[in-house]
Amino acid sequence: MFNLQRSFLVLTRSAILGPVISSAIALSAIAAPNAQESNFWAQEVEAGDLPPVGQRLPDMPLVVDLDVKGREAGTPGGTLNTMVTRSKDIRQMVVYGYARLAGYDEDYHLRPDILLGFEVENNRRFTLNLRPGHRWSNGDPFTAADFEYWWKDVANNLLLNPTGVPDYLRVNGALPTVSFPDETTVIYEWDAPNPSFLHSLAQASPPFIYRPSTYLKQFHADYADPEKLAEEVDYARVKSWAALHNKLDNMYKFDNHELPTLQPWINATSGKKIRHLFVRNPYYHRIDSNGVQLPYIDTVEMEIVAGGLVAAKANAGEADLQARGLGFRDIPILRKGESDGANYKTYLWGNGTASQIAIYPNLNVNDDQWRSLLRDTRVRRALSVAINRAGINKALYFKLAKPGAMTVLEASPFFDPALRKAWAQYDPELANKLLDEAGLDQRDGYGIRKLPDGRPMELVVETAGERQEVENALQIISDDWRDVGVKLVMRPLDRDILRNRVFSGTTMASVWYGWDNGLPQIYTSPAYLAPTDQVFLSWPKWGQFHQTGGDVGEAPDLAPAQRLLELWHSWEAAETDEARTAVWQEMLKIHADEVYAIGLVAAAPQPVVVSKRLRNVPAKGIWAWDPGAHFGIYRPDEFFFEDGKG
Repeated sequence: MFNLQRSFLVLTRSAILGPVISSAIALSAIAAPNAQESNFWAQEVEAGDLPPVGQRLPDMPLVVDLDVKGREAGTPGGTLNTMVTRSKDIRQMVVYGYARLAGYDEDYHLRPDILLGFEVENNRRFTLNLRPGHRWSNGDPFTAADFEYWWKDVANNLLLNPTGVPDYLRVNGALPTVSFPDETTVIYEWDAPNPSFLHSLAQASPPFIYRPSTYLKQFHADYADPEKLAEEVDYARVKSWAALHNKLDNMYKFDNHELPTLQPWINATSGKKIRHLFVRNPYYHRIDSNGVQLPYIDTVEMEIVAGGLVAAKANAGEADLQARGLGFRDIPILRKGESDGANYKTYLWGNGTASQIAIYPNLNVNDDQWRSLLRDTRVRRALSVAINRAGINKALYFKLAKPGAMTVLEASPFFDPALRKAWAQYDPELANKLLDEAGLDQRDGYGIRKLPDGRPMELVVETAGERQEVENALQIISDDWRDVGVKLVMRPLDRDILRNRVFSGTTMASVWYGWDNGLPQIYTSPAYLAPTDQVFLSWPKWGQFHQTGGDVGEAPDLAPAQRLLELWHSWEAAETDEARTAVWQEMLKIHADEVYAIGLVAAAPQPVVVSKRLRNVPAKGIWAWDPGAHFGIYRPDEFFFEDGKG
């Protein structure tokens, strides 16, 4: 058995203690509990195929004090059933598992997790301390060598990474100095501040700055036997060793069952199946205060079903924990299941996206006429004020959502009610006036306005076809817009096809959720408010230009968008919370004034189906992609079945 002491992690803020933020390790006089072997791995341990739990845990595991969190100590065991609607969504196990170098707690404070601790100096130098004795899921040591392998042999290898080191590691175009003083220390250092570095590592879809080097070196030309590697390339039917390496190195996609992981559950299913099984990680780094290694639940079974069946199957009791694939419209059928004696409860969580539904005019659309119109602020404002949001809220959300423009939510310190109201009032008269001023004052015999080239003003709005509420909302908006002379044509598409069409400039306008992060805090980078990424569907080509260093896409040529980029850079260089707050406030005001995305309603309740026998799932929570990783910040590794049987 190993010698452990409980560590208490103390996070200090620079506003209080100066330029250094640290998670210092203070050892208490109370020894951590002796670890208890799980029944799940007992047979393998007895057979000598797996070391006892005392040899599998780090020398200093993360001890979870469930009493402080108001939760129960759990009973290990059982299988949790859940559903997704696409085979690629097995990656949700990385999201839900939420093992990160540093991650958010339920108050959105950053805490060390996989890391033993970290130290930040002036937002320029970041020292990451690893847990001695930590191991990958296959038993290989997890050390600084895994960070070094990623930095030197993956990120900076142009065959594996043709676009070079990712943007989140560049500050003013410059790369960090990265060093590895010993096997438990990694240092990243920049000449200028990079305040979002640690927080980027806590994302729902995080950048993994480490790799299981022992496993991957057998597929890397600098380390592998050439003949064996050539055989592997031929067997995998790929063109090169780099293609093979990239195919197998999918820590987020989670589709290589042989790739070691640090997540609480391991993918135990090869290939594409209807049901995927995930089993507990025998080397997971977290234990409870009784010495029980987490996760409590032994296995997770994830079934891939058609999107329209999720609510029905949940109603039939086929899910122990389900929120993905469920929406507000499903609450009645779920409540009915409860009243009919189902074995689940339906919690109503808040929603963390900035808007439940948002329309994104594509300012980079290829059609010259539409490009010119959609870049006219008057047109975007007119489309917004022509929408009866109160009617949508009443018809679709029983007045439980909050009508308004797209902006941050009340839980963010940057929330301003004036921004939610900006250009969000229902005012068809104003909409007509703005459209006339934009030169769209001619109409055909049906009352539809004419474009300058004589075509009818038919705005094609494309959707992912996944949410009935979107189609219902667009039906209402279709009548609203027709009243001001605009014809809405709705076109449902597959999600991936939709995004590719937007990115290529084919789509005039599209519908998606609002910003994923509707809850930004002082430390949150406002990069997603600036044209830095093609995934913001209103300016895909501006985002491409930034992401590729100008090789692809178009440079932003509108002053407000250019100002957003300037402000984002100012935030990156800012050294005080006050300066960062001022940047956020100005960027949010620009979005409100320019109406880059037309938000409809926010904060619609998210149904969460929970088995009556499943414990430690909070009755109140926020269903947020980032920050939050959906269930992630509520730590599903701490959920358990009351009798240990799922």
